[in-house]
Amino acid sequence: MKTEERQKIIITLLCALAAIAAAFGIHCLEIGSRTENKIKVGFVYVGDISDAYTNNFVRAQREIENQYGDRVITLARYNVPEDIVEPVLDELAEAGCGLIFTTSYGYGEKAKEFAEKYPEIQFCAATCTNANEEPKLSNYHTFMGNIYEGRYISGVVAGMKLSELIDEGKLTREQAKIGYIAAFPIAEVISGYTAFFLGVRSVVPEAEMTVKYADTWSNYHLEKSIAKELIDDGCVIISQHSDTAGPASACEETDRSKSVYYVSYNESMRDIAPTTYLTGSKINWTPYMTAAVGAVLSGRDIESCVKGNVNGRDIGSGFGNDWVRMLEINDFVAAEGTQERVSELINGFRQNKITVFKGDYIGVDPYDPSDMIDLREGYIENENSSAPTFHYILKDVITVE
Repeated sequence: MKTEERQKIIITLLCALAAIAAAFGIHCLEIGSRTENKIKVGFVYVGDISDAYTNNFVRAQREIENQYGDRVITLARYNVPEDIVEPVLDELAEAGCGLIFTTSYGYGEKAKEFAEKYPEIQFCAATCTNANEEPKLSNYHTFMGNIYEGRYISGVVAGMKLSELIDEGKLTREQAKIGYIAAFPIAEVISGYTAFFLGVRSVVPEAEMTVKYADTWSNYHLEKSIAKELIDDGCVIISQHSDTAGPASACEETDRSKSVYYVSYNESMRDIAPTTYLTGSKINWTPYMTAAVGAVLSGRDIESCVKGNVNGRDIGSGFGNDWVRMLEINDFVAAEGTQERVSELINGFRQNKITVFKGDYIGVDPYDPSDMIDLREGYIENENSSAPTFHYILKDVITVE
C-alpha cells in the first residue's frame, strides 16, 4: 500500500473517531444537564388530603414527582393557616427551594412579599390576583382555572334533572328552587354560583336560587346544617362552594318522599350520596404546575412554557387546555341524555362558542347598590385575569340570606 493511501486511511479513521468522540461528548453533556439540573419545590397547603380542594393540588404534586423523577425534590407543608404562613415560607426558602407553590388566596400578600425578599426563588400563587399589581416581580406569578365553565355545565345537568322531574309530574315549574352553600361573598364564589344558576336557567327558565353563606371554607357540620335548612325551605337542587361533604350527606339523608338532588365541587360524592349525587366539576392544577416546574428547570420564563391565557405574570385557562374537568356523572340519577349534552358543552367551551354571563338580568354589587350591570350586553369572565371577577347578584332571581 502506498504511503499516500495509508495516510488517507489514517486521516479518515481519525476523523471518524473524532466524530464519535464529539457525539459521545455532546450526549454526556445532555445527560449531565438532565441529571445536574435539579430543583427543590415547595408546596404550602391550607388543608390536607382529607379535603378535596387540597387533594387536587396534591395530585398535581404527585404528577410532578412522577414526571421529573429525581430531578425534583418536593417539600410539602399541610394545614398552614393563612395568617401564619410566614414561618413556613421562610422555612422553604431556607431549605433551598427554587420554586414555591402556595395554594390559597389568603397566602397571596405574604407570598409576594417573600418573592421580593428572595428574588432567586420563583413563587406561584394559586387563585390570587396580585401578580400584575405594583410592584411587579419577575419571580411572582398567579394562576387559576376558569372554573365558571365547569359550574355552568354542572348547572345544565341540574336543570336537566329539574326538567325531568317536571315532565314526570313530580315537580311544578314554580317549585324549581335551588339552594347553594357558599363560603364567602367574594367574586370567586359569586361568579361560581351565578354561572351554576345560569346553567340551570338555560334549561328551566323559571328556576330561582337561594344562597346562604357559611363564612368558612370547611366546616362539615355547619355546611350540612345549612343544606338541611335549604332543603326544608323547598330547595330541590343543592350545590356548594365549600370544601366538605356535609351538603352531600344532608341530601342523602333526606326523606325519599322529597325530591332532592346534589351537585358537588372538587370531587365526586357518589360514594357518599349514591341516590342524590348528579355530577360536579373541578380545577385541574396539573397542566400549570408541571409546566412551571419544567420552566424553572430549563431556566425559562414560566409564562413562555405554560399553555393558557397569559396576562403579564398571570395565567388561566379552561376546558381548552384541560385546566377544568367535569367529575363523573351518576347515570343512575342523572336525566337521560346528560352525558351527550355535557360533551357538547365542553366542546362549545373549547371552541369559544359559549358566553355564560349573558341574558335578561340586572346584576347588583352587594357592597355598592349603585354599581349595576345589564347582562343583556354580556360579561366576559376571566378576560384579563385568571381569578374570577364577576361579583354581581342577579336581581329578583337570586336571594342571598
